[in-house]
Amino acid sequence: MSKFWSPFVKNLVPYVPGEQPKLTKLVKLNTNENPYGPSPKALAAMQAELNDNLRLYPDPNSDLLKQAVARYYGVQGNQVFLGNGSDEVLAHIFHGLLQQDKPLLFPDISYSFYPVYCGLYGIDYQAVPLDEQFQIRVADYAQPNGGIIFPNPNAPTGCLLALDAVEQILLASPDSVVVVDEAYIDFGGQTAISLVDRYPNLLVTQTLSKSRSLAGLRVGLAVGHPDLIEALERIKNSFNSYPLDRLAIVGAAAAFEDREYFAKTCQLVIDSREWVVAQLQAKGFEVLPSAANFIFARHPQHDAAGLAAKLREQGVIVRHFKQERIAQFLRISIGTPEQNQALIDGLGQL
Repeated sequence: MSKFWSPFVKNLVPYVPGEQPKLTKLVKLNTNENPYGPSPKALAAMQAELNDNLRLYPDPNSDLLKQAVARYYGVQGNQVFLGNGSDEVLAHIFHGLLQQDKPLLFPDISYSFYPVYCGLYGIDYQAVPLDEQFQIRVADYAQPNGGIIFPNPNAPTGCLLALDAVEQILLASPDSVVVVDEAYIDFGGQTAISLVDRYPNLLVTQTLSKSRSLAGLRVGLAVGHPDLIEALERIKNSFNSYPLDRLAIVGAAAAFEDREYFAKTCQLVIDSREWVVAQLQAKGFEVLPSAANFIFARHPQHDAAGLAAKLREQGVIVRHFKQERIAQFLRISIGTPEQNQALIDGLGQL
């Protein structure tokens, strides 16, 4: 059937998401989902919205949620952009802001969707190597570029770049858009949203999939200068004028309002992460310093692919990437204490 395809489609190399197994008994530590459910207030808000109004279109601007985000971060409504998960927000960013004459820069070990977007939108890019400790070297980004994007904390490594280091990257490229992808920032980092009023070239993206336990709802956002946001709104309104449905708008807004539940569940994940790190180190694993809801670890005596396969036989799924520099690492999501114990028990039997 490919004779009917647009010519560019046959050269696309699509993103491959982490496995979503159909078996329910598995301990699923491979896709960085939050082990704790959404805020009860978010669930209540969505239940209340399940009514006759679903026959009506949602608010195309999602103003209720925009204002909730603006209040939470102390910004203006016109500095906030919303989309279906941060992946859609990132797609609009690549399309509307990063198609430039010079190459886009991002780390060689990073979110594997970035090169996919570059293929989709015909963007030239340069992968900048992380250092030997898998950290971003700020000085490497002080070169001619058509934009810069990196996750902070980085994925799949979990390593955090301090806010003053982010600022150095911004200062070195004042004429390029710098996108800080903060999918995991709430598990140990400081958001760069505090810098958007000082740097008109800064755009920060976030998601409600991780720290707010709403991966199934698909809500993402970007915060930046109104000029950057306007470009994204123009792209959005040329693509999908009603991106967020009624349930997503009210559920996400309520999740932002429930600060107490958010703080409590983030801290539970952080505490569990430190426990898992200590357990793995006691078994001889090298674990990179993580500020995310996952850890990145390797064992000097065991092949990572073999470990992942053996863990799966024990009913525990972790993520293994085949990319050369990280082929001996496993990315392990932080689960409930029971799931984390199952991981450690499974490794103990190996």
